[in-house]
Amino acid sequence: MSALLDASGITDADIDADALTSLVSDDRAGAVVTFAGVVRNHDHGAAVTGIEYVGHPLAADILRSIVAAEASRTGVHAVVAQHRVGYLGIGGMAIFVAVAASHRGEAFEAASDLIERVKRELPIWKKQFLADGSHEWSQCP
Repeated sequence: MSALLDASGITDADIDADALTSLVSDDRAGAVVTFAGVVRNHDHGAAVTGIEYVGHPLAADILRSIVAAEASRTGVHAVVAQHRVGYLGIGGMAIFVAVAASHRGEAFEAASDLIERVKRELPIWKKQFLADGSHEWSQCP
């Protein structure tokens, strides 16, 4: 698990989803669930042109703690997650999660719960750039 925790965290480089998915390979797993959160071109009716993610210095430790908690669930064999900081254009991958578990329900549930905890607990702030030239901060935990 230490390699997965080392790979989990915050990055200012593009996320390599294939490499992260390969890290959760486990012969005990009957399911591998992945989730990629990407920048969309709209939010609450406003056109979005890009997003800048800014992370607190403790964000990596907090994300690793969330990953460790999800990895300790019954039936879950491996979990890895990375969140991007910096500017991302439309279609850019902001977060990626991979979960390997004995059964699909366990894998889906762990991945979903991890994302919900990230939304609530991870100190990463989102500055959205709008098509009209303005910007707004949103979804700040």
